Amino acid sequence: MEVNKSLLAAIQHRRTYYAITDKSPVSDKELERILKFTILNIPSAFNSQSTRIVLLLDDNHKRLWELTKQSLKKIIPESNFLATETKINSFEAGYGTILFYEDQQTVKGLQEQFSAYKDNFPVWSHQTSAMHQFAIWVLLEDIGFGVSLQHYNPLIDEDVQKEWNINPDWKLIAEMPFGLPSASPGEKEFLPVDERIKVFKGK
Repeated sequence: MEVNKSLLAAIQHRRTYYAITDKSPVSDKELERILKFTILNIPSAFNSQSTRIVLLLDDNHKRLWELTKQSLKKIIPESNFLATETKINSFEAGYGTILFYEDQQTVKGLQEQFSAYKDNFPVWSHQTSAMHQFAIWVLLEDIGFGVSLQHYNPLIDEDVQKEWNINPDWKLIAEMPFGLPSASPGEKEFLPVDERIKVFKGK
């Protein structure tokens, strides 16, 4: 896997891209290699390795967003649906989508094994997923993709589970559409760093 930027530069370069196309700067094999690299190397609490990833390409990718539109039509008035449909179409226009899951059997097993931390394991599971999401986001943009992170779960959970025969013990956490960027993201605003970081040093 070729990394084009330093880690600092790659993190700084990571942005949210909504304007994407169905082109890819790398092979599907390289995409799979990035996902396997991440799943093997990102840490998890108690080494739970609870994250599960599903890569949807081609018609599978498009089908996901068609299912999403169908689900949203049930809860959004027709008079307001055009803006929502336009947004979903921008994701569907991309090259693929990554689904991030957390295996609830793994989480429950740790709760039973370490009862003193029972309430923490669902939180740690989400943190584990977040680390995978961030790492993959950075790596995909480093090789030329535009990426965003979406959360249409749990609205689409049941339909997605049925469509791709996903293990029912897997809980959907996020959806990541990606493709070749067709426009640059807008300017990013930053809150003052000194208000967000506190440093205490010895004398």
